[in-house]
Amino acid sequence: MSQLDSLRQAIRVSPDNVPLLLLFAEACLAEFSPDEGVTAFRQVLEKEPANVPALLGLAKGLHQSGKTSEAIVRLESLVQTHPDHAEAHLQLSRFLMAEGQRDHARECYEKSLKLPGGRRDTSLEQELFLQNPPPAPAPEKGRVTNEGWEPPSGDLPGIPEMGGPDALERPAINFSDIGGMEAVKEEIRMKIIYPLKNPDLFKAYGKKAGGGVLLYGPPGCGKTLISRATAGEIEANFLSIGIHQILDLYIGESEKNLHRLFEMARDHSPSILFFDEVDALAADRRDLRKSAGRTLINQFLAEMDGNVASNDGVLILGATNAPWHIDPAFRRPGRFDRVLFVPPPDEAARAAILEVMAKGKPIADLNARELAQKTKDFSGADLKGIFDAAVERGLAKAMQTGQIVPITQRELLDTSKQLKPTTKAWFESAKNYAMYSNQGGFYNDVLAFLGIKK
Repeated sequence: MSQLDSLRQAIRVSPDNVPLLLLFAEACLAEFSPDEGVTAFRQVLEKEPANVPALLGLAKGLHQSGKTSEAIVRLESLVQTHPDHAEAHLQLSRFLMAEGQRDHARECYEKSLKLPGGRRDTSLEQELFLQNPPPAPAPEKGRVTNEGWEPPSGDLPGIPEMGGPDALERPAINFSDIGGMEAVKEEIRMKIIYPLKNPDLFKAYGKKAGGGVLLYGPPGCGKTLISRATAGEIEANFLSIGIHQILDLYIGESEKNLHRLFEMARDHSPSILFFDEVDALAADRRDLRKSAGRTLINQFLAEMDGNVASNDGVLILGATNAPWHIDPAFRRPGRFDRVLFVPPPDEAARAAILEVMAKGKPIADLNARELAQKTKDFSGADLKGIFDAAVERGLAKAMQTGQIVPITQRELLDTSKQLKPTTKAWFESAKNYAMYSNQGGFYNDVLAFLGIKK
């Protein structure tokens, strides 16, 4: 029985339970069943007209149903009665942007950041500011050109909100700490580790150690973990970069931030510069038209090419769930010219992952191999979801009895039946690209994994 079915049954027994109705409504939105969610939120508001989570949830449900205009009206009413509610201002900004009202959306977003609990939304910022950036004073040093930001000849200032050299780390894990993924590990050894450990040999053949490697595959399958373990294997410095550490609201600042990160990696080589969700920074420029984001992409390309400074001993790793959104220029020689597909863990890897996840938990009779056999196509994140759900049930029983209640193998198996592997949705999209947009055999590994011969 799915979570939604369980909640439906619970509501039939307790139809006036407001917290239960809210939980059910949020679950409906998460499962893309907005009509049911909207109905449940309305039921809450009939009982408690001023319930803020229900008012906010109703607007989200209306937007998900395609009724964005009504959602905006309701959110505008909500921010009038609750002007300090940061989440309401943020949602209003998103919906206004969806309706093309960029100026009003920008005002709401900036206000949400100033309120307690305000949080940044980097993808929204790209739409609000990079496509139509606000004016900024001319920088004191450096300049923006058609190819990106040209750094000054003098010393660079410190990196704001990114940390200095302390942001670098030496990961304590290596390949021995990761269960399974043997094919991926061997690919990384051949394409990454051996060249970095034997730079003189490669130099004799006119090859440089370092360069760029793109990891792609379904979410939750260990791209970040394998990148960190790679740094541990070669005892290199590791710098993990999120898009929020680069994007800035003002012209030229994002390019400067990117350059500073590359400089830090160069100053502390051998190093690995890891870009998570790299497609957000390396988006296809054809989609950006006249966006200021084009100059950031040009800067990224220049840094990877070594046009700004030498990248000897610097390995650039990029991870993405959507390689089809990356500008083709990034896959040219010397850039992300080495591509690794990171598939869901195989049965042996799943068993190893399950053994690790069971540590420190009151598991009565774990049979990792049996559970691995029943969880085909599950990602590492999906496997964690099994334990999380089982642990929550165990905690509920423990709170009732006042004693620790062990989690059984049967409970884990039953929980796994209620969950579906999230990787299937990714493969549905990837299959289309692999079948019909596979120039140069870029997605051949996806076809091989799916057992498709083209």
